[in-house]
Amino acid sequence: MSGRNMRKQDIILAGVGGQGILSIAAVIDQAALEEGLSLKQAEVHGMAQRGGAVQSHLRLASQTIFSDLIPRGGADMILSVEPLEAARYLDILSPSGIVVSSSTPFRNIPDYPDLEELLNMVRSAPRAVVVDSEKLAKEAGSSRAQNMVMLGAAAPFLILKEESLRRSIEALFKLRGEALVATNLKAFDLGRRAASA
Repeated sequence: MSGRNMRKQDIILAGVGGQGILSIAAVIDQAALEEGLSLKQAEVHGMAQRGGAVQSHLRLASQTIFSDLIPRGGADMILSVEPLEAARYLDILSPSGIVVSSSTPFRNIPDYPDLEELLNMVRSAPRAVVVDSEKLAKEAGSSRAQNMVMLGAAAPFLILKEESLRRSIEALFKLRGEALVATNLKAFDLGRRAASA
């Protein structure tokens, strides 16, 4: 495979327990496999409970991937469902990387930082997209769909085709009913539109 056709993307997924980080990973994994890419995923959980920090290293490439973990300064994208968790990993972002973060805080610690300061920190990344995942998820029909809003917001910057991601969302939710599939696809579309705006 020539270097020109090589596809590679290193993504840090971040959020807190209960926000559906692993569902985002599952959708990306499935879409990557459908497109014939190799992938490695390493989950690094903080507190093993709802509300504890959750982080996953997701590496996609058209050739063999040797390490599970993304080195400092090596991430092409930080995709976060929570602004504090996005800010926490800025040092892993590459100089040309992008942060895609929700502006909706999950105040799970007593001394949660000032939200405006946090969002300014996130926006100080080389490239940053910040969307109100809570508002958009409610518009889609469920505040639980914030993870799919954020996946939609990241979609224009992923090396994966939008239709592969949509098929993966359908596959992930179809056993739980058509209504849930529709809600999550709508959340994905709203996030994608917000990021492109």
